[in-house]
Amino acid sequence: MGAGQRTGGRRRAVPWVMLALWVGILAFASPFASKLADVQHDRVTDYLPASADSTQAAKLQEKLPGGQTTELVLVYHRDGGLTAADRATAARQVTDIAGAHALTGGTPQGIPSKDGTTLMYPVASNEPGTDEKKRDALVEDVRDVARSQDGLTVEVGGPGAMATDAAKVYQSLGGPLLYTTVAVVAVLLILIYRSPVLWLVPLVVAGIADYLSTGVAYGLNQAFGTTVSGQSTGIMTVLVFGAGTDYALLLVSRYREELRRHERPHDAMRVALRGCGPAVLASSGTVAAGLLCLLAADLNSNRAMGPLGTVGVLCALAAMLTLLPALLVLFGRRVFWPLVPAYGSTPKVRRSLFAAMGSSAGRRPRTVLAGGALLLGALALGTLNLQGAVKQQDAFVDRPESVAALKTLAAAYPERSAQPVDVLTPAARADAALATIRGVDGVDSARIGRTGGGWTEIAVTASAPPQTPAETRTIERLRDALKDSYVGGPSAQQIDLKDTNARDRLLVVPLVLLSVLLILVVLLRSLIAPLILTVAVVAVWGAALGLGGLVFGPLFGFEGTDPGLGLLSFVFLVALGVDYGIFLMHRMREESLGGAEPSAAALTALRTTGGVIASAGLVLAATFGVLMNMGLVQLVELGFVISVGVLLDTFLVRTYLVTSASVALGRRVWWPGALSKAPEERTERIPEPV
Repeated sequence: MGAGQRTGGRRRAVPWVMLALWVGILAFASPFASKLADVQHDRVTDYLPASADSTQAAKLQEKLPGGQTTELVLVYHRDGGLTAADRATAARQVTDIAGAHALTGGTPQGIPSKDGTTLMYPVASNEPGTDEKKRDALVEDVRDVARSQDGLTVEVGGPGAMATDAAKVYQSLGGPLLYTTVAVVAVLLILIYRSPVLWLVPLVVAGIADYLSTGVAYGLNQAFGTTVSGQSTGIMTVLVFGAGTDYALLLVSRYREELRRHERPHDAMRVALRGCGPAVLASSGTVAAGLLCLLAADLNSNRAMGPLGTVGVLCALAAMLTLLPALLVLFGRRVFWPLVPAYGSTPKVRRSLFAAMGSSAGRRPRTVLAGGALLLGALALGTLNLQGAVKQQDAFVDRPESVAALKTLAAAYPERSAQPVDVLTPAARADAALATIRGVDGVDSARIGRTGGGWTEIAVTASAPPQTPAETRTIERLRDALKDSYVGGPSAQQIDLKDTNARDRLLVVPLVLLSVLLILVVLLRSLIAPLILTVAVVAVWGAALGLGGLVFGPLFGFEGTDPGLGLLSFVFLVALGVDYGIFLMHRMREESLGGAEPSAAALTALRTTGGVIASAGLVLAATFGVLMNMGLVQLVELGFVISVGVLLDTFLVRTYLVTSASVALGRRVWWPGALSKAPEERTERIPEPV
């Protein structure tokens, strides 16, 4: 047997070996993947700042006798005023609830409103502790007993009920989010490939990558205690399918191109991987680096998203650069049916949309660049219309029962808060702390609760409605007066979330920019080209946020903006947006190395990669757009900003602005590398054409 035959035999065996390797990997990961749901939690502390007062208070409450308290408020309301029968019904229902569940403090007494339309019963229980399923069961049991009847409206609210309503939304980030994402990606791939078979291959590989990522995420949780929440696992799924499909589109496009030049599929795949592999690696590297910068954040939910998002991207990368090529080679050319790329054939030369766009950008590059910059700047002005931080009761797209109860309470008890402020103070100084609290301006009442482990819980009622400026000032006064105590509760948590997000932005944003810029410098061997790409994605982020400011309130009817929107949208848009710049610039660099003039290299790169970049942008925008179907304002806002940003990046910035900037700068775009020199001055070896 000749050496060539042996080499060919080994090459043909590689896809089968790779397939067997992935079967082994999945078999090993399967027991761990099935356990991820067991360690997923959506507790308050999983979304709070690690160092904040409210977080420490919540952790101490979990250690008090009975563990964490589930606090509810039963709200009985009749527009024309409560009748004696209504009050009797309320008393009977509350007694039934107290008989079925161990309530702290026994059967509560009703607190009537001054106008006589509303009666509220604060209810608390330590039965569920930190078990979220038991908490949800308690809330549902209470709602089954406390039912509206004969014109009497009964609503169950309070922090415990709101946590249960939020948990229902987070549960939709599991199966429903996955199924919707798969359906959206499948439809787009069918439209892009126009093949009854080809679309299924990258979709199956993305599903395998998602399954592997759940196993790796569970391993991280067990090894390092990484927080796993509904939000972080949902984002991980979106990233696997979004980024993974992008990588697949780039590889399949290059593979189809090489099949016309190489007779054997494995030879075509080898050349395709050499051509687009560095761009895909750099692309995944920028996303992973950007996400890992979230480890520097103080907010628990953001910090947890960093490693899980990175796991998703890296699993997608591994699958798309190993399993997908193996399957494509095994299927051969027939996987492209009916548009099979025959060996030696040339694709039909058509005047593509991107060729026309590139020509217009090439004729007047400075005019196009200035016009695009003005447009992005004008859109960014919409950020001035962004509202303040969204209140807890406005965080749901559809108003659940807990929010309805809170609004009823706010209208019926304008003179007091129906939501307690929790103070955890050293037990030895509890009496002194209680006296200090009662003397703080804005405090309506205060009472001592549980004691244990050296700490005492004090429930404080503010005189101002929840999450108003007046209540915020009361909480700040409490923190100033109680230096050795922790002030927590739902309102204090919202204050800490807003402050921590502001601090995290100042720290994480520069880290993301620096890490992405360094990766681009290494890949492109230039300083100017990376700066162009970085400035472009930052401009896209500002414009996308501005569009959000124009639609969130007037069109969507949202009452505020999620405090974490700026940071998370920046991380995702910068890290993911640079992907398309890498695809374009890497191809431009290849063309320049082949001897093409700068303007010709830029237009050729746009013509050859424009279609795949557009397809990848549509898929990525659609996958993040799935978040807009979720029931939380923060997810809808995040999905909108990222989707709009990706589309702006794909069809405006990459197509017009980056191309026009490259044409205008000429060889200077590759300064200080060898490509900045004239062809006769270059010392870098020009590779032979395939």
